[in-house]
Amino acid sequence: MEEIMAEDDPFPNVVSLCPRPCGEQVSELGLDSEVLPVRGDHPAARNRFLYVGGALHALPSGLRGLLRPSPPFSKPLFWAGLKELTTPRGKDPDETVHSFAQRRLGPEVTLPSSPKPLFLTSHRAPPYIYPLRNSPGNGIRPLSPSLTLKVASLAMDSLCRGVFAGNSRELSIRSCFPSLFQAEQTHRSILLGLLLGAGQHPQPDSALIRQAQAERWSQWSLRGGLETLPQALETHLTSRGVSVLRGQPVCGLSLQAGGRWKVERPQECTELCVKYSSLPKCFNSVSLEGSSLEADHVISALPASVLSKLLPAEAAPLAQALSTITAVSVAVVNLQYRGARLPVQGFGHLVPSSEDPGVLGIVYDSVAFPEQDGSPPGLRVTVSEGSFAWWGLFKGCLCPHRESATQFLAAQRLPLTLAGASYEGVAVNDCIESGRQAAVRVLGTEPKC
Repeated sequence: MEEIMAEDDPFPNVVSLCPRPCGEQVSELGLDSEVLPVRGDHPAARNRFLYVGGALHALPSGLRGLLRPSPPFSKPLFWAGLKELTTPRGKDPDETVHSFAQRRLGPEVTLPSSPKPLFLTSHRAPPYIYPLRNSPGNGIRPLSPSLTLKVASLAMDSLCRGVFAGNSRELSIRSCFPSLFQAEQTHRSILLGLLLGAGQHPQPDSALIRQAQAERWSQWSLRGGLETLPQALETHLTSRGVSVLRGQPVCGLSLQAGGRWKVERPQECTELCVKYSSLPKCFNSVSLEGSSLEADHVISALPASVLSKLLPAEAAPLAQALSTITAVSVAVVNLQYRGARLPVQGFGHLVPSSEDPGVLGIVYDSVAFPEQDGSPPGLRVTVSEGSFAWWGLFKGCLCPHRESATQFLAAQRLPLTLAGASYEGVAVNDCIESGRQAAVRVLGTEPKC
Protein backbone atom coordinates (compact mmCIF):
# COMPACT_ATOMS: atom_id res chain seq x y z
CA MET A 1 0.00 0.00 0.00
CA GLU A 2 1.11 3.54 -0.61
CA GLU A 3 0.87 6.76 1.41
CA ILE A 4 -0.41 5.12 4.58
CA MET A 5 -0.73 7.47 7.55
CA ALA A 6 0.71 6.19 10.85
CA GLU A 7 1.90 8.34 13.76
CA ASP A 8 3.67 7.59 17.04
CA ASP A 9 0.92 8.68 19.40
CA PRO A 10 -1.28 6.66 21.78
CA PHE A 11 -4.31 8.21 20.05
CA PRO A 12 -2.91 9.19 16.65
CA ASN A 13 -4.41 11.80 14.37
CA VAL A 14 -7.04 12.71 16.95
CA VAL A 15 -7.74 16.10 18.50
CA SER A 16 -11.03 16.61 20.30
CA LEU A 17 -13.43 19.28 19.10
CA CYS A 18 -11.82 22.55 18.00
CA PRO A 19 -11.36 24.89 20.96
CA ARG A 20 -10.10 28.43 20.71
CA PRO A 21 -6.31 28.02 20.95
CA CYS A 22 -6.07 25.02 18.63
CA GLY A 23 -8.54 26.38 16.08
CA GLU A 24 -6.81 29.74 16.07
CA GLN A 25 -3.41 28.21 15.47
CA VAL A 26 -4.63 26.02 12.63
CA SER A 27 -6.18 29.05 10.91
CA GLU A 28 -3.18 31.31 11.51
CA LEU A 29 -0.91 28.71 9.92
CA GLY A 30 -3.14 28.46 6.86
CA LEU A 31 -4.16 24.84 7.44
CA ASP A 32 -7.96 25.19 7.28
CA SER A 33 -8.15 23.32 3.98
CA GLU A 34 -6.16 20.41 5.46
CA VAL A 35 -8.57 19.78 8.34
CA LEU A 36 -10.42 16.45 8.41
CA PRO A 37 -13.40 16.80 10.78
CA VAL A 38 -15.44 14.11 12.50
CA ARG A 39 -18.94 15.59 12.76
CA GLY A 40 -21.40 14.89 15.53
CA ASP A 41 -23.50 12.41 13.52
CA HIS A 42 -20.50 10.29 12.44
CA PRO A 43 -20.14 6.74 13.87
CA ALA A 44 -16.71 7.68 15.26
CA ALA A 45 -18.42 10.46 17.24
CA ARG A 46 -21.42 8.43 18.40
CA ASN A 47 -19.97 5.00 19.12
CA ARG A 48 -17.38 4.13 21.75
CA PHE A 49 -16.79 0.73 23.28
CA LEU A 50 -15.46 -1.00 26.39
CA TYR A 51 -13.82 -4.41 26.23
CA VAL A 52 -15.15 -6.24 29.30
CA GLY A 53 -15.52 -9.94 30.01
CA GLY A 54 -13.97 -10.82 26.67
CA ALA A 55 -16.54 -8.83 24.69
CA LEU A 56 -17.04 -5.41 23.15
CA HIS A 57 -19.84 -3.35 24.69
CA ALA A 58 -21.11 -0.09 23.22
CA LEU A 59 -21.24 2.72 25.76
CA PRO A 60 -24.71 4.24 26.18
CA SER A 61 -25.40 7.32 24.08
CA GLY A 62 -28.44 9.54 23.90
CA LEU A 63 -31.41 9.65 26.26
CA ARG A 64 -32.64 6.19 25.30
CA GLY A 65 -29.29 4.66 26.14
CA LEU A 66 -29.36 6.20 29.61
CA LEU A 67 -32.85 4.91 30.43
CA ARG A 68 -32.25 1.20 29.83
CA PRO A 69 -29.61 -1.28 31.01
CA SER A 70 -26.58 -1.31 28.74
CA PRO A 71 -23.99 -4.05 29.25
CA PRO A 72 -21.57 -4.12 30.97
CA PHE A 73 -23.83 -2.12 33.34
CA SER A 74 -26.87 -4.03 34.65
CA LYS A 75 -28.73 -0.88 35.67
CA PRO A 76 -29.59 2.18 33.55
CA LEU A 77 -26.97 4.89 33.96
CA PHE A 78 -29.90 7.24 34.58
CA TRP A 79 -29.74 6.15 38.23
CA ALA A 80 -26.06 7.00 38.44
CA GLY A 81 -26.91 10.42 37.00
CA LEU A 82 -29.70 10.91 39.52
CA LYS A 83 -27.34 10.05 42.37
CA GLU A 84 -24.81 12.50 40.97
CA LEU A 85 -27.36 15.32 41.01
CA THR A 86 -28.27 14.66 44.65
CA THR A 87 -24.78 14.04 46.06
CA PRO A 88 -23.42 16.93 48.17
CA ARG A 89 -20.25 18.74 47.24
CA GLY A 90 -17.03 17.13 48.45
CA LYS A 91 -15.13 18.80 51.27
CA ASP A 92 -11.61 17.57 50.55
CA PRO A 93 -9.23 19.80 48.55
CA ASP A 94 -8.47 16.81 46.31
CA GLU A 95 -9.07 13.07 46.01
CA THR A 96 -8.35 10.20 43.67
CA VAL A 97 -10.30 9.86 40.44
CA HIS A 98 -11.70 6.53 41.66
CA SER A 99 -12.85 7.99 44.97
CA PHE A 100 -14.44 10.98 43.23
CA ALA A 101 -16.34 8.81 40.73
CA GLN A 102 -17.40 6.31 43.38
CA ARG A 103 -18.67 9.06 45.68
CA ARG A 104 -20.64 10.84 42.97
CA LEU A 105 -21.74 7.99 40.68
CA GLY A 106 -22.24 5.34 43.26
CA PRO A 107 -23.22 1.77 43.73
CA GLU A 108 -22.16 -1.57 42.41
CA VAL A 109 -23.70 -2.80 39.18
CA THR A 110 -23.87 -6.40 37.99
CA LEU A 111 -22.15 -7.28 34.76
CA PRO A 112 -24.58 -9.53 32.85
CA SER A 113 -24.03 -11.72 29.85
CA SER A 114 -24.51 -10.04 26.50
CA PRO A 115 -26.63 -12.02 24.00
CA LYS A 116 -24.69 -11.01 20.90
CA PRO A 117 -21.34 -9.59 21.90
CA LEU A 118 -18.40 -8.90 19.64
CA PHE A 119 -15.18 -10.42 20.86
CA LEU A 120 -11.56 -9.44 20.62
CA THR A 121 -8.57 -11.70 20.44
CA SER A 122 -4.89 -11.50 19.63
CA HIS A 123 -4.53 -14.65 17.56
CA ARG A 124 -6.92 -14.27 14.64
CA ALA A 125 -6.63 -12.19 11.46
CA PRO A 126 -6.89 -9.28 11.75
CA PRO A 127 -5.43 -9.40 15.28
CA TYR A 128 -7.42 -8.02 18.20
CA ILE A 129 -10.72 -7.62 16.34
CA TYR A 130 -13.13 -10.15 14.81
CA PRO A 131 -16.84 -11.11 15.02
CA LEU A 132 -17.93 -13.60 17.64
CA ARG A 133 -17.61 -17.27 16.80
CA ASN A 134 -18.43 -18.93 20.11
CA SER A 135 -16.88 -22.27 19.34
CA PRO A 136 -14.68 -24.51 21.50
CA GLY A 137 -11.04 -23.62 21.48
CA ASN A 138 -11.48 -20.04 20.32
CA GLY A 139 -9.48 -18.76 23.29
CA ILE A 140 -12.24 -16.48 24.56
CA ARG A 141 -13.13 -16.39 28.23
CA PRO A 142 -16.86 -16.74 28.95
CA LEU A 143 -18.62 -13.74 30.44
CA SER A 144 -19.63 -14.47 34.01
CA PRO A 145 -23.12 -13.24 35.00
CA SER A 146 -21.99 -13.03 38.62
CA LEU A 147 -19.14 -10.61 37.97
CA THR A 148 -19.81 -7.34 39.79
CA LEU A 149 -18.10 -4.06 39.09
CA LYS A 150 -18.55 -0.48 40.10
CA VAL A 151 -19.06 2.39 37.71
CA ALA A 152 -15.99 3.99 39.24
CA SER A 153 -13.96 0.80 38.90
CA LEU A 154 -14.94 0.13 35.30
CA ALA A 155 -15.55 3.38 33.48
CA MET A 156 -13.03 5.61 35.24
CA ASP A 157 -10.40 2.88 35.33
CA SER A 158 -10.70 2.50 31.55
CA LEU A 159 -10.74 6.25 30.98
CA CYS A 160 -7.65 6.87 33.11
CA ARG A 161 -5.78 4.08 31.34
CA GLY A 162 -6.80 5.42 27.93
CA VAL A 163 -5.91 9.06 28.61
CA PHE A 164 -2.99 8.80 31.05
CA ALA A 165 -1.97 5.13 30.97
CA GLY A 166 -2.62 5.57 34.69
CA ASN A 167 -4.36 4.09 37.71
CA SER A 168 -7.65 5.74 38.69
CA ARG A 169 -6.99 4.78 42.32
CA GLU A 170 -3.81 6.88 42.32
CA LEU A 171 -4.53 9.77 39.96
CA SER A 172 -5.69 13.14 41.29
CA ILE A 173 -9.12 14.31 40.08
CA ARG A 174 -8.07 17.93 40.51
CA SER A 175 -4.97 17.46 38.36
CA CYS A 176 -6.22 15.07 35.71
CA PHE A 177 -9.85 16.13 35.27
CA PRO A 178 -9.95 19.75 36.47
CA SER A 179 -13.21 20.49 34.64
CA LEU A 180 -15.03 17.80 36.66
CA PHE A 181 -13.46 19.01 39.90
CA GLN A 182 -14.41 22.63 39.16
CA ALA A 183 -17.93 21.64 38.10
CA GLU A 184 -18.53 20.08 41.52
CA GLN A 185 -16.92 22.98 43.37
CA THR A 186 -18.83 25.65 41.45
CA HIS A 187 -22.22 24.03 40.84
CA ARG A 188 -22.21 21.17 43.41
CA SER A 189 -22.77 18.73 40.54
CA ILE A 190 -20.73 17.47 37.59
CA LEU A 191 -23.81 17.34 35.36
CA LEU A 192 -25.00 20.81 36.31
CA GLY A 193 -21.50 22.18 35.92
CA LEU A 194 -21.05 20.71 32.46
CA LEU A 195 -24.56 21.83 31.46
CA LEU A 196 -24.18 25.39 32.70
CA GLY A 197 -20.55 25.69 31.69
CA ALA A 198 -17.66 27.43 33.39
CA GLY A 199 -18.76 30.85 32.22
CA GLN A 200 -18.83 32.79 29.00
CA HIS A 201 -15.56 33.29 27.19
CA PRO A 202 -15.15 35.58 24.18
CA GLN A 203 -14.83 33.57 21.01
CA PRO A 204 -12.48 34.76 18.27
CA ASP A 205 -13.74 35.56 14.82
CA SER A 206 -12.65 32.25 13.33
CA ALA A 207 -14.60 30.56 10.56
CA LEU A 208 -13.05 27.21 11.48
CA ILE A 209 -14.24 27.39 15.10
CA ARG A 210 -17.72 28.50 14.04
CA GLN A 211 -17.90 25.57 11.63
CA ALA A 212 -16.74 23.15 14.32
CA GLN A 213 -19.41 24.40 16.72
CA ALA A 214 -22.18 24.34 14.10
CA GLU A 215 -21.33 20.81 12.96
CA ARG A 216 -20.59 19.54 16.51
CA TRP A 217 -17.16 18.20 15.69
CA SER A 218 -16.10 15.52 18.15
CA GLN A 219 -12.52 15.36 16.85
CA TRP A 220 -10.42 16.30 13.87
CA SER A 221 -7.10 15.65 12.25
CA LEU A 222 -5.04 16.98 9.35
CA ARG A 223 -4.78 15.35 5.96
CA GLY A 224 -1.05 14.78 6.37
CA GLY A 225 -1.34 13.82 10.05
CA LEU A 226 -0.82 15.96 13.13
CA GLU A 227 2.87 16.26 12.33
CA THR A 228 1.73 18.86 9.78
CA LEU A 229 0.99 21.26 12.66
CA PRO A 230 4.51 21.57 14.14
CA GLN A 231 6.01 21.50 10.64
CA ALA A 232 3.86 24.46 9.61
CA LEU A 233 4.68 26.23 12.88
CA GLU A 234 8.41 25.87 12.26
CA THR A 235 8.04 27.22 8.72
CA HIS A 236 6.00 30.13 10.07
CA LEU A 237 8.62 30.98 12.71
CA THR A 238 11.71 30.67 10.53
CA SER A 239 10.12 32.85 7.85
CA ARG A 240 9.99 35.60 10.49
CA GLY A 241 13.63 35.30 11.46
CA VAL A 242 13.28 33.01 14.48
CA SER A 243 16.20 30.61 14.99
CA VAL A 244 15.07 27.07 15.76
CA LEU A 245 17.83 24.74 16.96
CA ARG A 246 16.88 21.07 16.68
CA GLY A 247 18.75 18.06 18.00
CA GLN A 248 20.88 20.22 20.30
CA PRO A 249 21.63 18.50 23.63
CA VAL A 250 21.32 20.51 26.83
CA CYS A 251 23.23 19.46 29.92
CA GLY A 252 22.40 22.28 32.34
CA LEU A 253 21.04 25.73 33.10
CA SER A 254 22.90 28.30 35.19
CA LEU A 255 22.08 31.85 36.27
CA GLN A 256 24.52 34.57 35.27
CA ALA A 257 25.10 38.06 36.64
CA GLY A 258 22.20 40.26 35.64
CA GLY A 259 19.71 37.40 35.83
CA ARG A 260 20.35 35.88 32.40
CA TRP A 261 20.33 32.16 31.78
CA LYS A 262 23.29 30.27 30.43
CA VAL A 263 22.11 27.21 28.53
CA GLU A 264 24.98 24.74 28.50
CA ARG A 265 25.43 22.82 25.25
CA PRO A 266 28.66 20.79 25.14
CA GLN A 267 30.21 20.41 21.71
CA GLU A 268 30.32 16.65 22.10
CA CYS A 269 28.09 14.71 24.48
CA THR A 270 29.51 11.33 25.40
CA GLU A 271 26.36 10.32 27.25
CA LEU A 272 22.69 10.61 26.43
CA CYS A 273 21.42 14.12 27.17
CA VAL A 274 18.03 15.66 26.93
CA LYS A 275 17.24 17.31 23.64
CA TYR A 276 16.61 21.01 23.93
CA SER A 277 12.98 21.55 23.01
CA SER A 278 12.32 24.99 24.53
CA LEU A 279 12.59 28.26 22.68
CA PRO A 280 14.10 31.17 24.66
CA LYS A 281 12.49 34.55 24.29
CA CYS A 282 15.66 35.99 22.76
CA PHE A 283 19.31 35.06 22.43
CA ASN A 284 22.43 37.06 23.21
CA SER A 285 24.31 34.86 20.79
CA VAL A 286 23.41 31.73 18.87
CA SER A 287 26.26 29.63 17.59
CA LEU A 288 25.94 26.00 16.59
CA GLU A 289 29.66 25.56 17.21
CA GLY A 290 29.58 27.12 20.68
CA SER A 291 29.28 25.21 23.93
CA SER A 292 26.51 27.41 25.37
CA LEU A 293 24.10 30.22 24.66
CA GLU A 294 22.51 32.91 26.81
CA ALA A 295 18.89 33.92 27.10
CA ASP A 296 16.90 36.63 28.87
CA HIS A 297 14.05 34.20 29.49
CA VAL A 298 13.52 30.46 28.99
CA ILE A 299 10.18 28.80 28.31
CA SER A 300 10.67 25.11 29.06
CA ALA A 301 8.40 22.51 27.49
CA LEU A 302 10.59 19.67 28.72
CA PRO A 303 9.03 16.98 30.94
CA ALA A 304 9.08 18.27 34.52
CA SER A 305 11.29 15.49 35.88
CA VAL A 306 13.81 16.07 33.08
CA LEU A 307 13.94 19.83 33.66
CA SER A 308 14.54 19.19 37.37
CA LYS A 309 17.91 17.62 36.52
CA LEU A 310 19.04 20.68 34.54
CA LEU A 311 18.32 23.37 37.13
CA PRO A 312 21.11 25.04 39.15
CA ALA A 313 21.59 24.72 42.91
CA GLU A 314 19.81 28.05 43.49
CA ALA A 315 16.61 26.44 42.22
CA ALA A 316 16.81 23.29 44.36
CA PRO A 317 13.27 23.69 45.81
CA LEU A 318 11.90 24.02 42.29
CA ALA A 319 13.87 20.98 41.13
CA GLN A 320 12.51 18.96 44.05
CA ALA A 321 8.91 19.86 43.18
CA LEU A 322 9.38 19.10 39.49
CA SER A 323 11.10 15.77 40.13
CA THR A 324 7.89 14.37 41.60
CA ILE A 325 5.94 14.94 38.36
CA THR A 326 6.84 11.85 36.35
CA ALA A 327 5.59 10.04 33.25
CA VAL A 328 5.52 6.59 31.70
CA SER A 329 6.36 5.11 28.32
CA VAL A 330 3.53 3.86 26.11
CA ALA A 331 4.06 1.49 23.19
CA VAL A 332 2.08 2.31 20.05
CA VAL A 333 1.47 -0.39 17.45
CA ASN A 334 0.06 0.70 14.08
CA LEU A 335 -1.66 -2.15 12.22
CA GLN A 336 -2.75 -2.02 8.58
CA TYR A 337 -4.70 -4.74 6.74
CA ARG A 338 -5.65 -5.11 3.10
CA GLY A 339 -9.26 -6.07 2.44
CA ALA A 340 -10.24 -6.42 6.13
CA ARG A 341 -13.29 -4.87 7.80
CA LEU A 342 -14.16 -4.07 11.38
CA PRO A 343 -17.17 -5.82 12.95
CA VAL A 344 -18.26 -2.50 14.50
CA GLN A 345 -18.06 1.16 13.53
CA GLY A 346 -16.90 3.68 16.10
CA PHE A 347 -14.01 5.63 17.59
CA GLY A 348 -12.45 2.62 19.26
CA HIS A 349 -12.48 0.83 22.58
CA LEU A 350 -10.80 1.06 25.98
CA VAL A 351 -9.65 -1.87 28.08
CA PRO A 352 -9.98 -1.83 31.90
CA SER A 353 -7.08 -3.17 33.93
CA SER A 354 -9.18 -6.15 35.03
CA GLU A 355 -9.14 -7.43 31.43
CA ASP A 356 -5.58 -6.92 30.25
CA PRO A 357 -3.08 -4.85 32.25
CA GLY A 358 -0.92 -4.38 29.16
CA VAL A 359 -3.38 -3.25 26.46
CA LEU A 360 -4.80 0.23 27.12
CA GLY A 361 -7.07 0.58 24.12
CA ILE A 362 -7.47 0.42 20.36
CA VAL A 363 -8.40 3.29 18.04
CA TYR A 364 -10.24 2.48 14.80
CA ASP A 365 -8.35 4.96 12.61
CA SER A 366 -10.03 3.95 9.36
CA VAL A 367 -13.49 4.75 10.70
CA ALA A 368 -12.75 8.35 11.64
CA PHE A 369 -10.24 9.21 8.92
CA PRO A 370 -10.56 6.95 5.84
CA GLU A 371 -8.79 9.70 3.86
CA GLN A 372 -5.53 8.58 5.47
CA ASP A 373 -5.89 4.89 4.59
CA GLY A 374 -3.74 5.10 1.47
CA SER A 375 -4.39 3.51 -1.91
CA PRO A 376 -5.87 0.97 -2.21
CA PRO A 377 -7.76 1.58 1.05
CA GLY A 378 -7.31 -0.85 3.92
CA LEU A 379 -8.10 -1.20 7.59
CA ARG A 380 -6.01 0.80 10.08
CA VAL A 381 -6.09 0.44 13.85
CA THR A 382 -3.72 1.68 16.55
CA VAL A 383 -3.07 -0.42 19.65
CA SER A 384 -1.74 1.35 22.76
CA GLU A 385 0.14 -0.71 25.31
CA GLY A 386 1.74 0.32 28.57
CA SER A 387 1.59 0.26 32.35
CA PHE A 388 0.45 2.67 35.02
CA ALA A 389 1.67 6.24 34.79
CA TRP A 390 1.79 8.34 37.92
CA TRP A 391 0.55 11.60 36.44
CA GLY A 392 -0.94 13.52 39.34
CA LEU A 393 -0.05 10.82 41.87
CA PHE A 394 -2.41 11.39 44.79
CA LYS A 395 0.14 10.36 47.43
CA GLY A 396 2.11 13.48 46.67
CA CYS A 397 -0.49 14.97 44.35
CA LEU A 398 0.60 16.87 41.26
CA CYS A 399 -1.41 19.98 42.13
CA PRO A 400 0.55 20.96 45.29
CA HIS A 401 3.84 20.36 43.49
CA ARG A 402 2.73 22.42 40.50
CA GLU A 403 1.58 25.20 42.80
CA SER A 404 4.87 25.02 44.74
CA ALA A 405 6.78 25.40 41.49
CA THR A 406 4.67 28.40 40.44
CA GLN A 407 5.07 30.07 43.85
CA PHE A 408 8.85 29.55 43.83
CA LEU A 409 9.19 31.07 40.35
CA ALA A 410 7.13 34.10 41.41
CA ALA A 411 8.95 34.59 44.73
CA GLN A 412 12.43 34.26 43.24
CA ARG A 413 11.53 36.16 40.05
CA LEU A 414 13.32 33.56 37.97
CA PRO A 415 13.16 34.23 34.21
CA LEU A 416 11.72 30.77 33.61
CA THR A 417 8.24 29.80 32.45
CA LEU A 418 6.88 26.25 32.55
CA ALA A 419 4.76 24.87 29.72
CA GLY A 420 3.82 21.55 28.17
CA ALA A 421 2.17 18.27 29.09
CA SER A 422 3.57 18.05 32.64
CA TYR A 423 1.45 20.87 34.03
CA GLU A 424 -1.97 21.71 32.60
CA GLY A 425 -2.98 18.59 30.66
CA VAL A 426 -1.61 16.00 28.25
CA ALA A 427 -3.88 16.58 25.24
CA VAL A 428 -2.78 18.46 22.12
CA ASN A 429 -5.29 21.20 22.91
CA ASP A 430 -3.93 21.50 26.45
CA CYS A 431 -0.34 21.80 25.25
CA ILE A 432 -1.20 24.48 22.69
CA GLU A 433 -3.07 26.48 25.32
CA SER A 434 -0.18 26.00 27.76
CA GLY A 435 2.20 27.46 25.19
CA ARG A 436 -0.10 30.41 24.54
CA GLN A 437 -0.41 31.15 28.25
CA ALA A 438 3.38 30.94 28.61
CA ALA A 439 3.80 33.52 25.84
CA VAL A 440 1.24 35.80 27.52
CA ARG A 441 3.11 35.60 30.84
CA VAL A 442 6.45 36.42 29.19
CA LEU A 443 5.26 39.13 26.81
CA GLY A 444 2.53 40.58 29.01
CA THR A 445 0.06 40.50 26.11
CA GLU A 446 -1.53 38.12 23.63
CA PRO A 447 1.08 36.97 21.09
CA LYS A 448 0.56 38.08 17.50
CA CYS A 449 1.50 36.02 14.48
